[in-house]
Amino acid sequence: MIRFRSFLSLGFFVACLIARSSAFEHGPAAAKDASTYPAVDIHQDEHVAIAAEPYNTEEKVKIFRVNYLEHQFLPIRIIITNSGDRPISLNDARINFISAHGDRIPAAEPDDVERRISLRDKEGATVPVGPIHIHTKPKTPNGKVEQDFSEFEYAALVVEPHTTRAGFLFYDIQGLGSTPLRGAKLMLRQIRDADGKELFYFEIPFDKYLQTQPQ
Repeated sequence: MIRFRSFLSLGFFVACLIARSSAFEHGPAAAKDASTYPAVDIHQDEHVAIAAEPYNTEEKVKIFRVNYLEHQFLPIRIIITNSGDRPISLNDARINFISAHGDRIPAAEPDDVERRISLRDKEGATVPVGPIHIHTKPKTPNGKVEQDFSEFEYAALVVEPHTTRAGFLFYDIQGLGSTPLRGAKLMLRQIRDADGKELFYFEIPFDKYLQTQPQ
């Protein structure tokens, strides 16, 4: 289940998407209808389209305060368009990254990212200065990860009729090699209509996205 943490009481995700720079001047472009993205699954009968846009380049991840790729976490923007006349609920939704080898990876939480950053930095570093070596102090948490999750994470419990909602989930891709998207997909289950009936699952292959990227 997606754990939407403290800001879920807002009822929907507000896109306060700010760039990773001293002034945080820009974020991703406003979300379009999900059906317009390369990696998308469209359920015509259910009037719902869900797209996934990986932020898998150094240029794309500049919108965040933390370089998640450097720490082997992949941000994926989830775009959901409800073109029907009734709301849909993601209260019980499961949104997993499925690797080419079938690994089922749930969305990461801030603690997962902070733990990895801490493991890398906890011993500090040895910096050579002439013939001697100076041992620097370990880095301490600075709250940047929590800020990013608070502002960027997908948090829409409900997607209202004729509405598009978007936000990011972050997936641990450590150990998946240099091309974790190839042959992988995003799987969404337990999305429900206004009557509580579960929609047919959504499966979004990332190869569709890779086909549109420069070689």
